[in-house]
Amino acid sequence: MRWQLILFRLPAEPSRHRVAVWRELRRAGAVSIGQSVWLVPATPSFAESVERAAELVARGGAEALVLDVGATDRVGTERLAELYTAAREAEWEEFLSDCDGYLAELDHEVAIEKFTVAELDEEEQSMERLRRWYRELRVRDVLGAPSAPTGEERLRVCEARLEEYTELVFKAVHQG
Repeated sequence: MRWQLILFRLPAEPSRHRVAVWRELRRAGAVSIGQSVWLVPATPSFAESVERAAELVARGGAEALVLDVGATDRVGTERLAELYTAAREAEWEEFLSDCDGYLAELDHEVAIEKFTVAELDEEEQSMERLRRWYRELRVRDVLGAPSAPTGEERLRVCEARLEEYTELVFKAVHQG
């Protein structure tokens, strides 16, 4: 597998430039492997984010080097894949935790019989955030982290539970 290594050096102040680059690379799914050294798979899905990060570095008055690299042996190849997969696995675990929180929230609303349109709107917005997050994770997870299938399954459970909650709100509104 080929990788892109992004190298840059920005002044400590003002920090907004470094923060903007850091945010862009994290959003893209890049893995920090050292100070101002980031790694992403060399696939088309990352090209736009790498380009944006390089532009942000340039706005900060510096230059980014983007190198196409590959490990020289099997151990190096496996280590790079492990680093990248570990970062994705951590994201999937956080996603699963948020799904669990969403399900708990729906359970709570049902338990207290809070069947209002306003609450339904809030739950639908939360569901859309989970869907968007899931799509972003799928794009970044090019190596297939172990929790990815569980993430898809948990999202489906959340969608089904929202549908059940929607039915309860519909009945409460139309019977009230």
